[in-house]
Amino acid sequence: MLKALVESSLRHRGALAAAALSFFGGELLPELQEGHLIVQMSSAPGTGLEASLETGRGVTRELLARPFVESVSVQVGRAELGEDTAGPDFGELIVALEPTGDEEGAEAARFEIRKALAGFPGAKFAVLPFLEERIEETISGSRAELAVRAYGDDLDLLDRLAEEIERVLRSVPGSADVRFQRSEEPQLAVRLRRDRLGQLGFRPLEVLEAVRAAFQGERVAQVYDAGRAFDVVVVLDEALRREPERAGELWIRSRGGPLAPLRELADVYLATGRHAVLHDGARRYQEVTCNASGRDVASFAAEAKRRIASEVALPTGCYVAFAGSAEAHAQARREILVRSALAGAGVVLLLSIVFRRPRNLLLVLANVPFALVGGVLAVLLAGGVLSVGSLVGFVTLFGITTRNSIMLVSHFEHLVAREGMPWGLEAALRGASERLVPVLMTALDTGLGLLPIALGSGEAGREIEGPMAQVILGGLATSTALNLLVLPAMALKWGRFAAGPAEGRGGSG
Repeated sequence: MLKALVESSLRHRGALAAAALSFFGGELLPELQEGHLIVQMSSAPGTGLEASLETGRGVTRELLARPFVESVSVQVGRAELGEDTAGPDFGELIVALEPTGDEEGAEAARFEIRKALAGFPGAKFAVLPFLEERIEETISGSRAELAVRAYGDDLDLLDRLAEEIERVLRSVPGSADVRFQRSEEPQLAVRLRRDRLGQLGFRPLEVLEAVRAAFQGERVAQVYDAGRAFDVVVVLDEALRREPERAGELWIRSRGGPLAPLRELADVYLATGRHAVLHDGARRYQEVTCNASGRDVASFAAEAKRRIASEVALPTGCYVAFAGSAEAHAQARREILVRSALAGAGVVLLLSIVFRRPRNLLLVLANVPFALVGGVLAVLLAGGVLSVGSLVGFVTLFGITTRNSIMLVSHFEHLVAREGMPWGLEAALRGASERLVPVLMTALDTGLGLLPIALGSGEAGREIEGPMAQVILGGLATSTALNLLVLPAMALKWGRFAAGPAEGRGGSG
């Protein structure tokens, strides 16, 4: 019974390890230990510069009271001529942290910062490492790990959908920095009264041009000084421009000469309007963003998708799309698996030419599940999260372990075909003992080189290579042991090795 149990476990160990991979979490990149965080601060559209600066100063005082915060700098808005512009309602705080040396310390610091930011109503915040924030923005155009976009034509309907999605995301365990920023802002509306324009002899265009020049400015000339040109701009006095309720007192002159106050020509009132309408592929959309805290991004995104699909009713003509690092991780995983499968098929084709007996070819490939077991255990011990680095580690691992099994099986063929040994226990033991040193040297050479990276995977600069090294080390440990102990026994039971020079490397049939 024990023998049957052992054989069954050997037969199904690869399948069990492969099945375990589906239960692991996923992320595009591990947490980067940069020592700096970006705190994004979004206020209501139309918030002035002084109001945003005052909020930033309050947040700075609150964060500096934390012992793990070294310094805080505030930036409000972005230059109009820059590549990435922003108004005074948007700001960023660069937070330098005291060295923690591990991922747990950095995550705890982010949690404490989020607790401190909860005491500032009227503003929405997001906390991300600097490089991660830039990577997220490059991937999806959003400054968050997960972006949910509701597409449609009716802007008011999209706002209501976004509010519903925001409510669902806040209820998902692990959600943090959930933000939906309405695009409405206070505006001064000037609605022309065409009957009065005709009565007083004004044309609509000249009235609108006068209003634009008064509040936005009009270039009327240039002056030169020391070889440099300066524009002369006519604009309404700043004190009057800061009082929109007095806009109706602006006097307008028509080309015919008569003067009239703006309130006689138009209805002037304060209203709200959209300062921006988001488009993607000629479709309007509204966006809700959030980050994952205390769990991996892939599982968080999967749960968010299920909850949104079941709890948010989409009207006709509307649909929801997801973006961010979770989607990028899924795409990268698909590409790695497809390309690895194509490369693996090519390798198997070449090996089938060399090892012409199918059983011997299967013996060579048996080392792949040997390695998969150790790699899966390594991922499990490291937290059970698969990143792109971990997937690359599995691909590298399969290449190294296949080389070891090739050395062993080919040596069995050499002993039988070239040296004339009858295939049996003595040949299996001799082949394993003679390939012991090469196999161990391959494993030790790789393992010793990767050991420092694997042990320091949480340190700055090793976050991406660390998971890869852990997978390779775990897989090498199991594959090397099983390759030297189990593979000879499997070859003795199922292998087919024939003697004689006419058989070549593996013989026929």
